[in-house]
Formats: sequence, C-alpha cells, structure tokens
Amino acid sequence: MIYFNSDYTAGAHAKVLDALVRTNLEHSVGYGLDPYTAEAKTLMREAIGCADAEIILLVGGTQTNATAIDGLLARHEGVLCADSGHIAVHESGAIEASGHKVLTLPEYCGKVRAENVDRYITEFYRDETCQHMVAPGMLYISQPTEYGTIYSLEELEGLSAVCHKHNIPLYIDGARMGYALTAEGADFTLRDIARLADVFYIGGTKCGALFGEALVVTNRALLKNLFPLVKQHGALLAKGRLLGLQFGVLFRDNLYERICGNAVRLALRLREIMRKADYEVVIESPTNQQFFRLPNDVIDRLRKSVSFDYWGPRGADSSIVRFVTSWATTEEDIEEFRRVIIP
Repeated sequence: MIYFNSDYTAGAHAKVLDALVRTNLEHSVGYGLDPYTAEAKTLMREAIGCADAEIILLVGGTQTNATAIDGLLARHEGVLCADSGHIAVHESGAIEASGHKVLTLPEYCGKVRAENVDRYITEFYRDETCQHMVAPGMLYISQPTEYGTIYSLEELEGLSAVCHKHNIPLYIDGARMGYALTAEGADFTLRDIARLADVFYIGGTKCGALFGEALVVTNRALLKNLFPLVKQHGALLAKGRLLGLQFGVLFRDNLYERICGNAVRLALRLREIMRKADYEVVIESPTNQQFFRLPNDVIDRLRKSVSFDYWGPRGADSSIVRFVTSWATTEEDIEEFRRVIIP
C-alpha cells in the first residue's frame, strides 16, 4: 500500500528517532527546562532571526491553536479566519469551546484578503450596536492554507499592516510551515514570517517529528503568562526533553527544510503524473497537498493499492480527492504510483 492520506501517518525522521533512543536513559529536569530544549530554542531563534523571541514547545496543533488564541483574546473577542480555515472547519469547535467565536471571512483559494479584513473591522466599529457583538480581536491564517496554497510575501505584508492598523495581532498556524517555506514559487522566509507575525508556530508533527509544535511569540507584549496558559490547555509535556530533542535535530543543518522540500518536489511530480493521465487538477497547490477530481470507478480501483482521502462527500460520478506527500515519501512511492495510475 502507498500512503498519501496525510503528512503525519509515518513516525519520525530517522535522525529524530536516533536522538531519542541515544538519550533515552538520561535524566533531566522536566517541562522544557532541560539543556536539549534550550539548544533547540537557540537554533530556532537563529533560524527566525529574532534573538529575544519567546518559544515554548507544545504537544499538538489543536492544543497550540486553542492555547494561543485563548491567550491572545479578551473574553468578549473572537478570531477572524477564512471560512475554509482549519479552526473554522476541522478543529471540532476547539476554539469555541474556550469561549471565543470564530468570525469567518470569504476565502480565495484558501486565503483571506487584507482589504476584507480591513473592511470587516472598520464596519464593525462603525456599527452603533457593536458592543452587543463579538469584537474582532485577532487574525488567524495558516501557511500553507487548507488548500495547500501559500500567501506571498506581499500578501503577508498587507495582512500584517492591516492588523497593526487596527491594533490586533496576526497569528499564523504553521502546522505545515516546512512545506510552505519550500513551496514552488515561495518568495518568503522564516525570518519574514517572524517579522510580520506577532505569534506563529512551527509545525513538527507533520514535518518529521513524532509529535510537537513550537509556538513562537515575537511580540513580547502578548501572551505574558504563556507557561501556565499552556498547562491549563493540557498542552504541556512533563517530559519536555522529548520535544526539545526533536526540534533540535530538525533545526540542525537545515534538516527541517530539506526533508519538507523533498516532499514538495515529489508532490509536484505526482501532480504531473495525474495531468499526463488526463485527470483534473482542482487546485494549483505549490505544496505537498494536491487535489484532483477523479471518476469514482478510478477511485475505487486506486484504493486497492493507494491510500488517500476524499475532500468532501463522494459525488454521483466523480469526487474530489486529496493526495499528501510527506518527509517520509520516497521516489519509489511515486514510481509505484505511476505504475498504478497508468495500468
């Protein structure tokens, strides 16, 4: 079976596992106060070009989003987000469960436009009844989006400028950040992300780690009591060394971007195979997520040897499906898929 369901179906990169095994019987202080976590934070601060950024390692993406958003918002505020955004669709109400409404905006290829954010906030405060409504207290975007698309540097700068104009923080969900940084045509760097976002996270779970996300706070005026907030949300790992070790490995010798870049390269090869087989590419994604419309009989045939997911409900005659490569995808996987798709 060839697996293209998601980028977290395999375990962890071999170098990550080696570090975990090699240090398994060492004893260290807990909760991320160990030397390995300190080293990982140093490496990440160097990568983002922000020596005084606060960084804390959490166990998973949903907990990271819920923790950061809860901490950034006042009780009467909600979070602006594309109507296709992860927190609006695939978080099972985790944000609402913490008492904050997700305020959705129209999406364009998975993205929100700066002018729409500006208009929403401006019109909100022009309404004389605004104090009876949930106030827009921050902007959430993901890089890449749910559709595998990416914000350009110009788009990120526009969103950051609008957020600063209205004095709200820009928060970037980076669960797949490695695949965005190495996407086809990407014109931004991790340093740009750190310069433009007030808070963001660097995903590990989908990018070569067993689990874990690195929450980065570049605006130190925000999230002043981050440690207890993380614990309140059940996202603090007692054996914090396990997270520190993994991010230390991923951010040493540029491993993070190298393995994610390979996944993107293979995803684009998969897309070309599908094009040559005359199947419709639904979204022009430059990252490791690729979307196709396939006849249902082709889907049924493929699923005997290839694992992938529907993107929405199954249609009457054809359906949209998603294929995702990962740091663990190999050249052999792609070649085997070529043989399967073109029998």
